Amino acid sequence: MPLHSIAHGRTGDKGNRLNVSVIAYRPEYYPVICEQVTVERIAALFAHRRISAVRRFELPKLWALNFVIDDVLEGGVNDALNLDGHGKTHSFLVLSLPIRLPEGMRPIINKTEETVK
Repeated sequence: MPLHSIAHGRTGDKGNRLNVSVIAYRPEYYPVICEQVTVERIAALFAHRRISAVRRFELPKLWALNFVIDDVLEGGVNDALNLDGHGKTHSFLVLSLPIRLPEGMRPIINKTEETVK
């Protein structure tokens, strides 16, 4: 199933560097995300953009990972000719990663209802 079944994302940018955060909807999803959303998988996902580096930071109290990806924005918002120089849609690419949930663990069906509780 896609990562977005158990997490949401946020992005930010500074020059040619992109931050993509993956935030679990529930604490029990965080270990699954840590295990399966690796630097190697993120680097492979963005390989077509000719990135130079990916770093991962774990934020367990927030149930989140933050990835810093260098040289992904074609020079940054002022230099890029693409339509998303800010990199805002790149979280959707990350959230499309396929993941496997352990037996018996179910994804959130109604995200709004579950995150409000």
